[in-house]
Amino acid sequence: MRIAYAGTPEFAVPALSALAAAGHDVAVVYSQPDRAAGRGRELRASPVKVRAGELGVPVEQPASLRGEDEAARLGSYRPDALVVAAYGLLLPPSILAVPRYGCLNIHASVLPRWRGAAPVQRAIEAGDAETGVAIMRMEAGLDTGPVYATRQTPIGADETAGALTGRLAELGAALLLEVLPAVAAGTAVAVAQRAEGVTYARKVDKSEARLDWSAPATLLARRIRAFQPWPVADTVLAGEILRIRAAEALDAAPGAAPGTVVARGPAGIDVACGAGVLRLTSVQAAGRKPVGVRDYLNAGRGALSVGTVFGS
Repeated sequence: MRIAYAGTPEFAVPALSALAAAGHDVAVVYSQPDRAAGRGRELRASPVKVRAGELGVPVEQPASLRGEDEAARLGSYRPDALVVAAYGLLLPPSILAVPRYGCLNIHASVLPRWRGAAPVQRAIEAGDAETGVAIMRMEAGLDTGPVYATRQTPIGADETAGALTGRLAELGAALLLEVLPAVAAGTAVAVAQRAEGVTYARKVDKSEARLDWSAPATLLARRIRAFQPWPVADTVLAGEILRIRAAEALDAAPGAAPGTVVARGPAGIDVACGAGVLRLTSVQAAGRKPVGVRDYLNAGRGALSVGTVFGS
């Protein structure tokens, strides 16, 4: 098939690579405009744009897809289908109508659960036992289109959003290659999403990173995994930000007010929560690299003692 591809982050790279490797004609790649990044705030190309350059595929980076000019420009590439994976821009009806076989989206959940911007993070935060990917035929609504195929996978007990996103990206790429031949042959069947079980995965905001110690330890442990690699969960210690890179919930009575250190040692720093105790096992002090708690405590962090209260 002659494919137009739209994607931006690392999640969208495996499917682009898989399309090219399978012999599909990737005519054009759409990706969001370069963004300022890093301490120098230099413009940086998206992972998908970088991969498109390696494949020798032309790249379009419009700030918006609205307007007949954008639809005409996409049409000039004569795509059979437009494949979308975490592109980040809304596709108006004028764009959806261009490819003769329509627009397909690789979504990182088993729809209708977790429609929206952050399905991986919200699945982990909610404590879902499994998730997956869906290949959906796009329509005007937010992730409401009928589904061609899904593939499920369990969520690991210690799996972070970054690790799970990587696995789902590969799973979605493989599933896309299974669906496309049937789409081209006209034999693919897209099944309408059921009305029951719809949930929305709102975009993660940086303000969510701050841990609320009055919450249950189990929830905080899930949030720490859900917010890796961004925005990274944190707390305040002696007026400075301390990022929490890894932790586990303990089924123990808190024994102190939420946020209070109740034990510390090589195994971790135990902090009382609204319910249970959260054991911090990897942390990152301001301006330093992430380290295990043993190294953190050995590096002169002795001021952190039993009775210390995070957030004060």
